[in-house]
Amino acid sequence: QVQLVESGGGLVQAGGSLKLSCEGSGRTFNNYYVMGWFRQAPGKEREFVAAASYAGGSTVYADSVKGRFTISRSNAKNTVYLQMNSLKPDDTSVYYCTAGPRFGEYDYWGQGTQVTVSS
Repeated sequence: QVQLVESGGGLVQAGGSLKLSCEGSGRTFNNYYVMGWFRQAPGKEREFVAAASYAGGSTVYADSVKGRFTISRSNAKNTVYLQMNSLKPDDTSVYYCTAGPRFGEYDYWGQGTQVTVSS
C-alpha cells in the first residue's frame, strides 16, 4: 500500500505564491520513486506539471510552468514540494501528487489539493 497526502493548496491573488507538499507513506512506498505533480482544471484533462527523481537530481517541468515553479524533495521526510511563484489565473486547478518507478510511469496518486488564483 502507498499513500500520498497533499497539503498547501488555497486561494491566492495573481502574482502570488503557494507551496504544495506531498508526503508518501505506506508499507510498499519506495523512497526511490520518482515523485511529481499533475493538475486538472474543470472541464480539462489532467496534465503534467513537474517531477523529480530521488534526491531531486533530475527534474522535469511542463513548459507552462518553467521559470515559475520549482520542484524539490526531502528524502528524509518522503516528501515532494512544489513552490509556485508568479501564479496566474490559468494555474487554477486541483493539483495531484503522484509517484512511480520512473519518469512517465506513475502508479500512485493523492487525493488532490485545490489551488485557486484570482485575477
